[in-house]
Amino acid sequence: MKRRDFIQYTGLGAGALMMPSLLLGNDIPAEALLNPGMDVAIKKKMADVALNTAKSLGATYADARIGRYLNQYVFTREDKVQNVVNTESFGIGIRVIVKGTWGFASTNSVTEDGIKKATDQAVAIAKANSKFQKEEVKLAPVKSHGEVSWKTPIKKDFKDVPVSEKVDLLLSANAAALENGANYVNSGLFMVNEQKYFASTDGSYIDQDVHRIWPTFTVTAIDKGTGKFKSRQAMSAPMGMGYEYMDGLASEKLKGPEGLNLYRGSYDIIEDATIAAKQAKARLTAKSVEAGKYDLVLEPNHLGLTIHESVGHPLELDRVLGYEANYAGTSFATLDKWKTKNFKYGSDIVNLVADKTQVGSLGAVGYDDEGVQTKKWDLVRNGVLTNYQAIRDQVHMIDQNESHGCCYSQSWNDVQFQRMPNVSLEPGKEKYSIDDMIKDVEKGIYIAGRGSYSIDQQRYNFQFGGTVFFEIKNGKIVGMLDDVAYQSNTQEFWNSCAKICDKDDYRMFGSFFDGKGQPSQVSAVSHGSSTTRFNGVNVINTGRKI
Repeated sequence: MKRRDFIQYTGLGAGALMMPSLLLGNDIPAEALLNPGMDVAIKKKMADVALNTAKSLGATYADARIGRYLNQYVFTREDKVQNVVNTESFGIGIRVIVKGTWGFASTNSVTEDGIKKATDQAVAIAKANSKFQKEEVKLAPVKSHGEVSWKTPIKKDFKDVPVSEKVDLLLSANAAALENGANYVNSGLFMVNEQKYFASTDGSYIDQDVHRIWPTFTVTAIDKGTGKFKSRQAMSAPMGMGYEYMDGLASEKLKGPEGLNLYRGSYDIIEDATIAAKQAKARLTAKSVEAGKYDLVLEPNHLGLTIHESVGHPLELDRVLGYEANYAGTSFATLDKWKTKNFKYGSDIVNLVADKTQVGSLGAVGYDDEGVQTKKWDLVRNGVLTNYQAIRDQVHMIDQNESHGCCYSQSWNDVQFQRMPNVSLEPGKEKYSIDDMIKDVEKGIYIAGRGSYSIDQQRYNFQFGGTVFFEIKNGKIVGMLDDVAYQSNTQEFWNSCAKICDKDDYRMFGSFFDGKGQPSQVSAVSHGSSTTRFNGVNVINTGRKI
């Protein structure tokens, strides 16, 4: 990508500044997205070139990933379209083990000659690295899957929906926000299709078609007399779904307190923008919170980010072992705590699971980028730390012989490595609603949506904000609050977990741009939960000047 294009794209729309790497690829017209791409039989032939070449050069293991990555982004502001971006990236990445050491190379020349050259380079890199390798790579066994395929179960492919229809939807949402008190609004729609083919010397040939979508906006209301302004973000969640997510079916909505509509299964962006404008305006005159201890009622769109930072990241095994220390930090959840088999990560009702099979989630695939069939496993059970997230060359370090199936690469051009799966909090087992929970709170705050946050290098001490806040007194919501953030540490916070709503309230939060590694890569991941109460959490006032 040319520098001027990069600057232009990364300055557009909500969220674009946070996700520049997802914008990379060759610009193509919208209709080119409909091109079916390389036939699967040819993919197998090309992959075999890589595998056979690697074996002939002395590799004891090799895998090849042929990837076609299609992206469409639509950005608007008020009544104008800022940009429509369509990109395609296509190539092959080849990973080998030679002399007990990894080597990797990639090329966008998906021809027999191009693949042979890249494979030769991967082998050469492995041989060079072997001079410094202290311990040989140990791969957990994985069965051969033969020729298989998997596809995100979508009902409507975004590529089949005209760009004009997407633009009209975003502009209608913007208009609704402006009509209901917003002074400014920008909106965006991010749509991704990963067409991935994996083959390995273990005998697997896996064809996958992965879809993701993320609608978002930010509305801002201004008090022209004081110059004060407040914003409210969308209550949408990025999802592993097709364009049907934008249908906004009424049957999929859950009624939240104080006019909030909480979305699951589909999303009504016009309705959400309408509510957002009213709430942004209301925040201008909202009461500033009094610092102190409160019982916090956290809705899933908010709690997902806290799960991501305080559970998902600290339980990545490479972070625990210090492999990510230089870039992303380490973890307080060290192996000695896990080995005791009684480390209380949270209260008895806290059950946190990793799951790469969860329908509708961003992380859902049939097989990871090492050809391991995905699954669900416990991280914390009844409050006790039970496991980590690990891939084929890591699990022997925790005395296990089966990969967890959470290896991922953001593209054919990057090497795959351990990435966070969907990490979620299981809902409560007894019937219990948001209304029930609020009735049980004497002094508390209901927090919805994501906000700014900060967490230390070991994922232990943290501070989280939110999008909107409501004061709870004697079992009732009595008004909107502002300037709210809570502080705690991971173990103290999860041990203060007192009540969880049932499965009828279960929803997912997601991130399109979870960063990790050097060179940095992004991945998409979801976190599910029901509304949850945490007792006696320290709340600070972020608006007070010191």
